[in-house]
Amino acid sequence: MQTQARRMSSTAITFPSSSSIAAVGTPATRTRVGKYELGNTLGEGSFAKVKYATNLDSGESVAIKIIDRDRILRHKMVEGIKREISTMKLIKHPNVLRIFEVLASKTKIYIVLEYANGGELFDKIARHGRLKEDEARGYFQQLINAVDYCHSRGVYHRDLKPENLLLDSFGILKVSDFGLSALPKQVREDGLLHTACGTPNYVAPEVLADKGYNGTSADVWSCGVILFVLMAGYLPFDEPNLTVLYRRIQKASFAFPSWFSSSSKKLIKRILDPNPVTRITIPEILKNDWFKKGYKPPHFQPDEDVTLDDVDAVFNDSENHVKRETCFTSKSPANEIVSKIEETAKPMGFNVQKRNYKIKLQGDQTGRKGRLSVATEVFEVAPSLHMVQLRKTGGDTLEFHKFYKNLNSGLKDIVWTTEQSNNEEPKVA
Repeated sequence: MQTQARRMSSTAITFPSSSSIAAVGTPATRTRVGKYELGNTLGEGSFAKVKYATNLDSGESVAIKIIDRDRILRHKMVEGIKREISTMKLIKHPNVLRIFEVLASKTKIYIVLEYANGGELFDKIARHGRLKEDEARGYFQQLINAVDYCHSRGVYHRDLKPENLLLDSFGILKVSDFGLSALPKQVREDGLLHTACGTPNYVAPEVLADKGYNGTSADVWSCGVILFVLMAGYLPFDEPNLTVLYRRIQKASFAFPSWFSSSSKKLIKRILDPNPVTRITIPEILKNDWFKKGYKPPHFQPDEDVTLDDVDAVFNDSENHVKRETCFTSKSPANEIVSKIEETAKPMGFNVQKRNYKIKLQGDQTGRKGRLSVATEVFEVAPSLHMVQLRKTGGDTLEFHKFYKNLNSGLKDIVWTTEQSNNEEPKVA
């Protein structure tokens, strides 16, 4: 299989081992992007390249994905990339590759990512062969932790495989490459996803059947295939002929190696159940005796509030990228969010026009650049979690920020932040 350091997707990239980045280049050839000093190239594709970089303020190693702005505009990829990055910024988990920030110049967009210098988990298997059961279990536990968290945020990966699982310098697993991930908006009225995607050997039978599938159970199947690969050193379903491969997957036709323990075989058999209705669920996996051996729940460090301003700012057309739009998240129902914005904006002298979950706010006073106009839209980014975007469509930028500051005080009751569980006062991102 091709290593991910040689492939590219929309936001994530895997990285070679630390030995391959020893020479980062001479000081004379190094380039700076803000506080980051760029080093050698880690991966390159049609629309972007990823470079090793150093945060000059902290000395921390990061990876920076550099996207050609004109190319993604020509291919109409802006909204997809923007939405994906915004969603990934909301997913902060110790076993998910993190996006730190987004920067831009006139021609480039720079996505600053966590640097995982341990390489792909696949490379570990390729170099050393199958893993011992306890080691495989440890990685599988971290994988389930990450996937469970993503599902709780309404994000379905849909391309889980060892090549998309990275390791940091401490051997901690990091799920990456959410280029094929699905969000709640992609779920149809029947509650199912309908886009067949992923790597065939790891894809669930219901995805291949093309009749709609549940993203949660489809990801669970892929996790089961990964566990088998970690312990066996080879795929449970592997045929050169795709038709034969699909037939084997749909029947879950595979055999266990002799060294698999009986308890691990029972769990894998329940995960690789071709019927998604009877397939084991993640809550059931978490209670499984084999899984629970040596299990350590994920530890979350206190973190700052999620800010989506940088994501929006880099995609607007202004040369200096002054922030003309801002976002916040809310756990309130969409209709309640709309009503609260209307209730707050009217006393401030704004005419309100509503259509579905879009609001147009028009100021009744003429400012330095005409009347201030603000377009607001409510997006569902996960079950019971909405992203609210406010964008200036007319008037002065500084007046927009003054308006937003005043609006903020009226929206405190509906704004949600990652720190609210610690009873801190909500803050608009």
